[in-house]
Formats: sequence, C-alpha cells, structure tokens
Amino acid sequence: MTPPTRPSERLDSPSPQSPPSPGRCTAPRLIATDLDGTLLRNDKTVSDRTIAALAAAEAAGIEVFFVTGRPARWMGVVSEHVHGHGLAICANGAAIVDLHAGRRVIRVRELARRDALAVVHALRAAAPGVSFAVERTGGIHYEPEYPSFPHDPGASFAPVEELLTDSHEGHYAEPIVKLLAYHPSGDPDDFLALGRKAAGAHAEFTRSSPSALLEISGRGVSKASTLALACEERGITPQEVVAFGDMPNDLAMLTWAGTSYAMANAHPDVLLCTTHTTASNEDDGVATIIESFL
Repeated sequence: MTPPTRPSERLDSPSPQSPPSPGRCTAPRLIATDLDGTLLRNDKTVSDRTIAALAAAEAAGIEVFFVTGRPARWMGVVSEHVHGHGLAICANGAAIVDLHAGRRVIRVRELARRDALAVVHALRAAAPGVSFAVERTGGIHYEPEYPSFPHDPGASFAPVEELLTDSHEGHYAEPIVKLLAYHPSGDPDDFLALGRKAAGAHAEFTRSSPSALLEISGRGVSKASTLALACEERGITPQEVVAFGDMPNDLAMLTWAGTSYAMANAHPDVLLCTTHTTASNEDDGVATIIESFL
C-alpha cells in the first residue's frame, strides 16, 4: 500500500429554484460533482454529452472534482474523464485519489479504531439487528450477516470487532475510511437520525443508499471539509464553486458551495437546501449547467 501523504502536503502532487434560463452564466473556478444519481446515469455510465461538457470545462480553465462516496477501486467509470490535476475525493471525503496514477490513494482522513468501536457498541444497543462492514484503503471487509457486494472478491468475513483489529500486518494495517452499518428493516432517514443521536459524538454519519445503510466517517470528515481543503490550496473561495448532488451525503458540500444544484431526482432534503435545481441524472442535468457556463 502506498502511504498517504502527510497533512501538510498539497493535494495537487434555501428553497430550490428553477434552472437558469438559457444563456451564458458566470463560470465558476471549480465544479464539484457527485457521481451516482448525479453525473452517472442509472446504468452507471457517463453519457457522451456529459463527457464532452467535462472536457470543455477543463479546457476553459475550470477545475472539475468528482466528489463521491465511492471507494477508489470503484472509480474506473470516470478515470478517463478527469483532466488536469487528475484527483478525486472518495469515501465521502476520507480519501484523495489520483485517477491518473492508477487510482492511488494519496491522502487519507481516517476513522479512528476507538471511535469505530464506540459507534458499533452504540448502534448495537440502539438498533438490534444491525450489521457492519469496514472499508479500508485497500478494500472492504464484512460481518457474515452484512449483504456483501459481489464485485468485491477480495473481501474477508469476520465479526466487526475482529475487522477493526489494530494490527500492523495485512488488511488490518490499512487505514479505516468508512464504517458501514446496515439494518434490514429500518427506514433510511429514521436510521440516520438514530445513528446521529446514538453515536454522533464519535463520528460523522450520512447516507446515500435507498436502504437503511449508514456511511460513517471520522469526526469532521465530509465531502465539504475535504473539498474545502482542496479549494484553499488553490486559492478558490466557496463563492467560486458550483456543486451538484442528489443525496444526504451531498448536503454538506452543497451548502458549503457558493452555488449548488440539486438533481431533479434528488432526495427532498437536498431539494430544500440547494440554491437551484437542474434536470435529472438521466437527462444530463450536470452537462446542461456546464454548457450554460461555456
């Protein structure tokens, strides 16, 4: 595993409104976009129109950051469509990934083991039936009861206390970027509120799945806080950023950016907290707005 960079290193080596009327809008200095449900279509592809819009933005000097809950290993779908700096923000802000260097993780904002264990104990008491998975920089590892992803063949299976072992060898030596908590019968939004109430002092809680699945990061780690670090190093203010998203894990980023767009297919909370709406991910909503800048 390539060691993450030191924190001092640089990253570069309220109600919804209708979309703006057709015409030229003021171009931002940086575009930050979520992937699933936002930039990607429902079949997880990038449309030709969106590919062209991303390339045109970069050619015009606008930096583009993919800011996603996905781990580095799931970034192949957009690896060819990031230009210039080549970086992406993954795992809801916990990892900076160089897509030009084989999706190498170059910086980690990890979840401390003691905090992860505190969350496990609190959620087990508050939500019987919960199961867990641990996402590390090198891959994901599951409790036997957790519904695993079939395209993660390198995963291991063990009780979460074992998965969170503080070891200096093998998979368990890799930093923890996310703890995942799944409940088979919970309401997604209610489960998120419960998680924050039960264990919000130990970690950051969010969600992006239609099921009762919590994505849990280290304290202070979010899409917004890591994007803010990238912008600070580039001398870019929030007012010079346009952000796109559709789910609760995008809310912090959307409210931080000077201009934000909710997709037409967005979660109701996202629609309430963004400054604008655009067309759905199926209808190239991100590309529509980028074209209006150019």
